Amino acid sequence: MTKKNAMKIIIHGGFFSESSQSLETKIAKQNSLKQIVSNSYEYLKTHTALETVVFAVEQLENDELFNAGVGSQIQSDGKIRMSASMMDGKTKRFSGVINIENVKNPIRVAEKLVDTVDRVLGGEGATKFAHSNNFDWFNPEIPQRRKEYETKLESKSLGTVGCVALDAQGNIAAATSTGGKGFEVPGRISDSATTAGNYATQHCGVSCTGIGEDIVSAAVATKIVTRVSDGLSIEKAFDKTFAELKEIDGFAGAIAIDNKGNIHHLDSHPSMVFASFDGKTVKVFE
Repeated sequence: MTKKNAMKIIIHGGFFSESSQSLETKIAKQNSLKQIVSNSYEYLKTHTALETVVFAVEQLENDELFNAGVGSQIQSDGKIRMSASMMDGKTKRFSGVINIENVKNPIRVAEKLVDTVDRVLGGEGATKFAHSNNFDWFNPEIPQRRKEYETKLESKSLGTVGCVALDAQGNIAAATSTGGKGFEVPGRISDSATTAGNYATQHCGVSCTGIGEDIVSAAVATKIVTRVSDGLSIEKAFDKTFAELKEIDGFAGAIAIDNKGNIHHLDSHPSMVFASFDGKTVKVFE
């Protein structure tokens, strides 16, 4: 168990593509991550890990720089469908929405589902649940995404966002949200609302980004957390899991915190943007 003052938090903003994004955009993303992780750490001081990961991901969803919530990618039929999930390491409860439409913050809908019987909803059912529970109708499209869609220029940002937090009581939670990969076939399922892409126990929490099909095939988040829970160090759990990912030529990145306060990250291609805060130093990476 961690000491009361050993709070930690790490967030990610997906992968940065030098071929489709400018240096200015990269710097803007890093600055935004720094601000959001700092805000979220302050929030963590008076809230649980679960409340904090939702708070952090909501901020990421509200930032047009990232592909989640506002600014999500457009699918091949011209519509935006988003996915998000959260998991409480203390209660082992997972909740999420898959291919939800016309809401601003999918992670808040996932939060609303955590205390229901049917905790993962998809498509029309997820959208109806949101609107029947007073989530306002909202169009998350921005002009940049429409231009990309109309000119058939797919952004290679793979911009899933996520957060893992360890609170003062030693509880861990993880949350992940995505606007999809862009131009996918309607009905395609992202890893972000599955335990392959977002998982937490009292031992460890993980949030992933990358190609969803690869993350699901390698069960990345679940394997890392299970291996830490079984006694492997967080570093070895990452190394073993990513070695298995490499066997299928998979493309992914992940962030994590264990119950000893160790923060770790790894990606199969060094272009994931993320930030962490341990109460003393904000670290921004790419």
